[in-house]
Amino acid sequence: MDYAKESLKLHYDWKGKIEVVARASVDSKDALSLAYTPGVAQPCLEIQKDINKSYELTRRWNTVAVVTDGTAVLGLGDIGPEAGMPVMEGKCVLFKEFGDVDAIPLCIRSKDVDEIVNTVALLAGSFGGVNLEDIAAPRCFEIERKLKERCDIPIFHDDQHGTAVICSAAVINAMRLTGKKLEDCTAVMSGAGAAGVAICKLLISLGLKGENVLMCDRKGIICEGDPRLEGNDSKIEVSKFTNRSKRTGSLADAMKGADIFIGVSGPGIVSQDMVRSMAKDPIVMPMSNPIPEIMPDLAIEAGAKIVGTGRSDFPNQINNVLCFPGLFRGALDVRASDITEGMKIAAAYALANLITDEELCPEYILPKAFDPRVKDAVAKAVAEAARKDGVARI
Repeated sequence: MDYAKESLKLHYDWKGKIEVVARASVDSKDALSLAYTPGVAQPCLEIQKDINKSYELTRRWNTVAVVTDGTAVLGLGDIGPEAGMPVMEGKCVLFKEFGDVDAIPLCIRSKDVDEIVNTVALLAGSFGGVNLEDIAAPRCFEIERKLKERCDIPIFHDDQHGTAVICSAAVINAMRLTGKKLEDCTAVMSGAGAAGVAICKLLISLGLKGENVLMCDRKGIICEGDPRLEGNDSKIEVSKFTNRSKRTGSLADAMKGADIFIGVSGPGIVSQDMVRSMAKDPIVMPMSNPIPEIMPDLAIEAGAKIVGTGRSDFPNQINNVLCFPGLFRGALDVRASDITEGMKIAAAYALANLITDEELCPEYILPKAFDPRVKDAVAKAVAEAARKDGVARI
């Protein structure tokens, strides 16, 4: 199938992938008076007395804003907020279908951090959570940080943390399968943008030692003190807790002897020789889309024990739909005020543990995107973690 051609045709037919459906009937005078004026005044007054009643008397409890500035849309780059709308609508569809969460796209005509933060913060009273989407790094880090400071609802940048959760679940099961221990492994990250930094941080929370992580950008291994990092706060931050041996060189240099390779960078930049240079039973996760850093068959031929990509036509797809619907479902169910590190770790383990020891094999380390167990498993684990971390309000 020519997906581009057929999708464009369908989008003309659909004229939008989401719509508002009324839950209240207004088919009579009394029904109208109950759903709207004069009866609606009473719930308004209840919320005025206690703002938390907005979760009980409106749909806020189940509604998430999907926010973008259109600067990093899929693999298309900075195409603008309106052009990003089909992707945001698609995200909303995934929220509903995979998590029973109502989601509204908000495409903001600004690249100014404070304007975006102020816009979302002023609208936060209408939502139970905010999913940031397709916002370019490093601006996305600052937007998320400032929104977390201003809002009392979960703020989640899926390109960062959703990817990190799925990738971490894959690594957890790769450890089970190879018998390696994460704290003993050396990991190479290709790509120091939003996803790369988030994956690195979450894997460290799971036990990977920062000193054993080599983060690479287009110019090679990131090293503390390198003058080329000047002005990039996120890379400077990463340099302070990774690569403590101060190694320098190219991506190829970094991969020599490494146990884990994770790619969130660009197509075709990893060769078979680079995979061959890794440690025994290497774990290779080239996730660049649509063309990974190395094609899975080439990586396996070069000795990779386990391979995961962002593609649906190969085993072990690192697909964010495994995370964000269930994660928000769990957060909304307990009226969480934040998404904590503990909640992300809980989601990763919930996904990993869906694969039994009998099922676990190099071609099956993650549940499939359509596995009906995923939503409830992730939601339950996230809700429990929210209570444990003290961010649950019910």
